[in-house]
Amino acid sequence: MPVEIERKFLVLSDEWRRAATGSQRLRDGMLARFGDGKVRVRIADDQAWLTVKGPRIGLRRLEFEYQVAYSEAEEMLRTLCPEPLIEKTRYFVPYGGFTWEVDVYEGALEGLILTEIELEHEDQAFTMPEWVGPEVTDDPGYKMANLFKLHADPQSLLRKKAALAKGNLPTRSIQ
Repeated sequence: MPVEIERKFLVLSDEWRRAATGSQRLRDGMLARFGDGKVRVRIADDQAWLTVKGPRIGLRRLEFEYQVAYSEAEEMLRTLCPEPLIEKTRYFVPYGGFTWEVDVYEGALEGLILTEIELEHEDQAFTMPEWVGPEVTDDPGYKMANLFKLHADPQSLLRKKAALAKGNLPTRSIQ
């Protein structure tokens, strides 16, 4: 079964930009939510996918992806997904044997920058680059499904980001 294991962090500086090896423009729309799971449509450059993500158990969750026709994804984003859509550019940054994905949000979420790392197993050790800040994997405010809801008030996320960066909110330690 396809399993996703990822950890998500705030980004503290632009130091990652020098090491980025590529980027991809993404547009996401939420098609459905079920319990703690979701169904999303995503357009990445000139390709498109439907993604079904199950509830997270620890750092793991089931994830199924199906490529769909670009024109059909455009139609789903336009007619089935509530606005606003999530728009971002994802940068790929190799570090310590992993590829960190840095998401720079646009539109109403402009100013929000998150990074994530995908792991093979939950207790896999890794080294964090200096530009990576506090972990927000378990913070419901930074879950993609909630970014859609909070899109109307991105300043609340930016205030939370500032508080986390100053160490004013709890974070999980890295193994």
